[in-house]
Amino acid sequence: MGIPAFTALQAQNRVNSNKTKQINSEIMENQKSTTTFPVTPGLQNKIRIAYIDEPPFYWTDENGKVKGADIELAEVILQAIGITNIVYEHTTFEQLLPGVQTGRWDMNVPIFVTPERSEDVAFSIPVWALGDGFVVLQGNPKQLTDYKAVALRADARLGIIPGQVQLQRAKAAGVTDHQIIFLKDQHEAVEALLSGRIDAFAATALGNHSIAQANPGLESVAHKIGKDEKVTVGGFSFSKNNPELLKAVNEQLHQFLGTPEHREKMAKYGITATEIDEVADAK
Repeated sequence: MGIPAFTALQAQNRVNSNKTKQINSEIMENQKSTTTFPVTPGLQNKIRIAYIDEPPFYWTDENGKVKGADIELAEVILQAIGITNIVYEHTTFEQLLPGVQTGRWDMNVPIFVTPERSEDVAFSIPVWALGDGFVVLQGNPKQLTDYKAVALRADARLGIIPGQVQLQRAKAAGVTDHQIIFLKDQHEAVEALLSGRIDAFAATALGNHSIAQANPGLESVAHKIGKDEKVTVGGFSFSKNNPELLKAVNEQLHQFLGTPEHREKMAKYGITATEIDEVADAK
């Protein structure tokens, strides 16, 4: 598909511009709103969106342009509610939630919805459902196919970005603290794999596919999803003090998700019915 992920060169050139049922219940309640969005006085039709670099969802290309599947989705939705000025704020994963809570920006790009995160921010209705996976060296030398496989090998080292849901999933499968190496971003994960510092990097299967495509010598391994296993959903997040924007976004998402236009836009980034149908059918 030609979707870029982080190679060492791209990272150097990167432009830095600036329990579960309860969550689902809250999301469905937000979804029911039919409120139209009045542009808040003083906003001047401007919305600030924070993002990180995780292709194919969101990233800064070599020309400094912010791109990605979730970026396109955000632009469609915000333009539909009358926002004419969208400003992108580049940040780290760890700063996404504190930043939107304290008003440094107005909304975050979609991330996984969890009970812990929902205590701090308000999530939109889900926009995708994603499974986990690993990036490993070509040939997968230690045969690391899922978290349990890592736990069974005391010599296996797993790279994870702090604060992401993969940490809890790895520990739940028995991966020990001494097996986990914390990394700041995809670029560091690629370097750690190629240098032998880690044996696998855990993230979304779809994102890992982009990393492997961009880096010869690496491959992605999607975790198998059990027949009765629920795939985790993700949504945009907002300050709980900004319910009007949340309601307006939800109204437009309700109309747009699952439409032919939505599917066509997402397909460019490798997001297919597998990631869309579950959330489109539930909205």
